[in-house]
Amino acid sequence: MQCSARMEAALPQSLANASDADRMFAALQDQATRLGVTLRAPPPHPTSCCGRGCNGCVWEGFMAAAAFWREDALAALNFPDAAQQQK
Repeated sequence: MQCSARMEAALPQSLANASDADRMFAALQDQATRLGVTLRAPPPHPTSCCGRGCNGCVWEGFMAAAAFWREDALAALNFPDAAQQQK
């Protein structure tokens, strides 16, 4: 069984903030649970942001890690047998 196209279409294509990322993490983890697929843990929220809008802010790194996690999770959900064999 594969991740449905409807499920993938329901996920935000770009993440605007941590709330978008958290909703995406939860949706993909729920789908993985239904399919019996184990996903790696999503990236944690940064704890060291100074709030000054730095170039290379820790939130930029988090959003990049969240986007990579999404790609990895979708690959595992579309090809669960291959993902389980890689562990």
